[in-house]
Amino acid sequence: MADYEFAAFERRWQAHWKEIDLFRCDDASPRPPAYCLMMFPYPSGDLHVGHGRNYLIGDTLVRYRKMRGQEVLSPMGWDAFGLPAENAAIKREIHPAAWTTKNIASMKAQFDRWGVGYDWSRELSTCDPSYYKWTQWIFCRLFDAGLVYRKAAPVNWCGGVCQTVLANEQVVDGRCERCGSEVARKNLTQWFVKITDYAQRLLDDLERLPRWPEQVKNIQRARIGRSEGAIVRFTVAETGAPLPCFTTRPDTLWGVTYFSLAPEHPLVDEVLAAASPEKKAELEAFRERVRRQSTVEREKTKLGCATGWHVVNPVNGERVPLYLANYVLMEYGTGAVMAVPAHDQRDFEFARAHGLPVRVVIEPPGRALDPASMKEAWAEAGVMARSGPFDGQESPGVIGAVVDWLAAEGKGERSIQFKLHDWCISRQRYWGAPIPIVHCPACGPVRVPTDQLPVVLPELSDFRPKGRSVLEGVEAFMATTCPACGAAARRDPDTLDTFVDSAWYYLRYPNPTLADRPFDRATVDRWLPVHQYVGGREHAAGHLLYSRFITKALFDLGELGFDEPFDALFCQGMIGMTSFWSPAHGWVSWRDKVDRPDAPVTWYEAEGGRVAVAAGAPAPARAKRLCESTAYHPDGTPLLPEYFKMSKTRLNLVSASEMGERWGVDVQRLYTLAVGPAEVDAEWVDTGVVGYFKFLKRLLATVAAAAPFVRDVPSDAAAGGAGAPSREARALRRKAHETIARVTSGLELDREGKFGFHTAVAAVIELEHAVAVPAAAPPPADLRALAEVLDVLVRLVAPLAPHLAEELWQVHLGRGESVFRAAWPEVDPAALVRDEVEIAVQIAGKPKAKLMVPPDADEAALRGLVLELPRIAEELAGKTVRKFIVVKKANVNNLVNIVAS
Repeated sequence: MADYEFAAFERRWQAHWKEIDLFRCDDASPRPPAYCLMMFPYPSGDLHVGHGRNYLIGDTLVRYRKMRGQEVLSPMGWDAFGLPAENAAIKREIHPAAWTTKNIASMKAQFDRWGVGYDWSRELSTCDPSYYKWTQWIFCRLFDAGLVYRKAAPVNWCGGVCQTVLANEQVVDGRCERCGSEVARKNLTQWFVKITDYAQRLLDDLERLPRWPEQVKNIQRARIGRSEGAIVRFTVAETGAPLPCFTTRPDTLWGVTYFSLAPEHPLVDEVLAAASPEKKAELEAFRERVRRQSTVEREKTKLGCATGWHVVNPVNGERVPLYLANYVLMEYGTGAVMAVPAHDQRDFEFARAHGLPVRVVIEPPGRALDPASMKEAWAEAGVMARSGPFDGQESPGVIGAVVDWLAAEGKGERSIQFKLHDWCISRQRYWGAPIPIVHCPACGPVRVPTDQLPVVLPELSDFRPKGRSVLEGVEAFMATTCPACGAAARRDPDTLDTFVDSAWYYLRYPNPTLADRPFDRATVDRWLPVHQYVGGREHAAGHLLYSRFITKALFDLGELGFDEPFDALFCQGMIGMTSFWSPAHGWVSWRDKVDRPDAPVTWYEAEGGRVAVAAGAPAPARAKRLCESTAYHPDGTPLLPEYFKMSKTRLNLVSASEMGERWGVDVQRLYTLAVGPAEVDAEWVDTGVVGYFKFLKRLLATVAAAAPFVRDVPSDAAAGGAGAPSREARALRRKAHETIARVTSGLELDREGKFGFHTAVAAVIELEHAVAVPAAAPPPADLRALAEVLDVLVRLVAPLAPHLAEELWQVHLGRGESVFRAAWPEVDPAALVRDEVEIAVQIAGKPKAKLMVPPDADEAALRGLVLELPRIAEELAGKTVRKFIVVKKANVNNLVNIVAS
């Protein structure tokens, strides 16, 4: 039996693939193009088996498409600018460029160890001036088109380690996702991109992406947040000034009992100017409190402060109190919100907290609501009441009529609003592409001419955050001349948001060394949209949305012939692992825990924290049960198991190198693909890899033992000249062609946007189980069938476990070139035809026997075969067959039911 000495052949075949340039893409190839792209990583330097899912899935698809005869473009690069690298460099007291370069080398070595194939001749890095020159060029094109502007605006500010503006996506539970510091709101003059000009197109064109996961499209729909409603013209009672607000429920206007403003609304300054010293201090304190909250925090809480002013409702002339409220945002609508406590839960809770009235204007069908006793808002359909001309009409069906009435009365007009706000692209950190703008006292902001790009990031020894733009203190960088008039001027001190870098990188890969433009229109129009993009769904509202916008903008500017970047998108689930924690030790590595099935404990969340209670002992008072556990620390204290995404902090990592050294790369690949549906989160169980190691070992043994019989035998059992194969050989060949269909289906995106890698792995395992190695050479026809099945088996395994497949193909089966230059096997319909099928035999609906019969045998033939069965003859002794019912499935005999008396 051949030993599965993976260390001996994995490196050899990786070197061979490099030697033959297996993954180099030929732009001049006549083969149909296939652009398979994995989201490029931030070069952190550390890769664990959880990271591997994205890249191993992508590599599987690349190898499969190559075998399908496509010219595959599979590049790789590095999302190298940004906070992670800069913070890590500060911590280690090295330059971020050095940190990034070191990590790129480490990660490339790990990619090589995994055997994932990329065309490294197209490698790019966003921190390379030859790349960010064109990032700056895209900024300039947008600037020229009026899609970039500068204004003072409230932004998310990390006041901790990062000391910079954060996108909403970078704020998690009110804290910076990078350093964990609290995030506050801060007014800064920033550069913005008018993504809102594209809101409707971004929304509508999601319908043109049937090969995207519906979950991702729904996230983008929610982020864009299209709302249909009306702008209603309220007025300020104290001044008579207009105060318009947007509402999606104009049918509830008669139920308004107070009005709310965003603390940043311009009207607040007027209120402060007229307020008493006490009220002014109260309002300013409230504004400061809200200023320190992130957008996420503001949307989750309901804080308010009465201004002492009032607003007049245009539909009934009623004066209602005006409040400042933290949940009202200037970025949505007009920054002013009418409040209807009876029919909006947030307004209801706010009204109860502040002693404000609740007025019911929509009654549930058949009953009346009592505002004093209501426990929650009525937000369902109903009949309008106390609503002027609309009393008795059904809501929400009447909304359109209310909007028309408002317009006719001059009190409002129809409006569409979006939650999406313009994209803030200014950052105050060092490690990023400088914004290519010069500020001239005479000319204002002037963009840097293309022939002066890139604006190179200066190399600094002191790049620590300073609470303002780092480059602002670098006089040699800041001092320049105006490109328009030649006068002394200052450069913009900010750097670009790294989402700008990653919003176009897929356009650079087809022409990565082009010096005079970012890409060649004809080349990118041939290769794009990307045929298959693979990455995490956590990028739905950020990178994926921004990439769609940039592509549409460049299309409109005549730079591209397509306006969507990614034809098909697949988002893999995360791979996590159980972590272990105890009050005494904190996080404990899974390698150190001890299992004690004889001493189970139950963990509870109690008032004093998390506690473990021995089996049979009473639970703590008012405690929430968490789970049972048999995991213990070596010192005998119990451990709490919790499932998390792999992380260094929780000590639940399995390093990729450790996995490869212990089990081999192909075992990791198979387990990663087979652990469950690839779009679903999965748990890595260290012992789970054992079964796949045994399978690959058995596969090697099977092919190695059978190879001497078939090495020189044509692997086409369908060809004539060798006689008819035996029944067993025909069954094995049928199994092989059924497996081709199953594996092929698993490697193609289905209608729901899913792959079936796990079913593909299961199918090849089943086929291997069906192969029996003969003790002696079988007849020629059977030998050809065996040769074909082994040939098929190895080719099907190739994208899944490429190193072993190459070993089997070239060394054991003696093929002359790489298995990845062999064609993918095709299903032979004739091979799927069954000689016999098993049918069930019933008497009066009760199973009595099973029988192998020809699949198309008629009733007469079946009657003769069935009635001769000893068990059936015994059951029918002395009876007359009244009915003999043949049931077919897909035109194939499936069941016989006999009725006799």
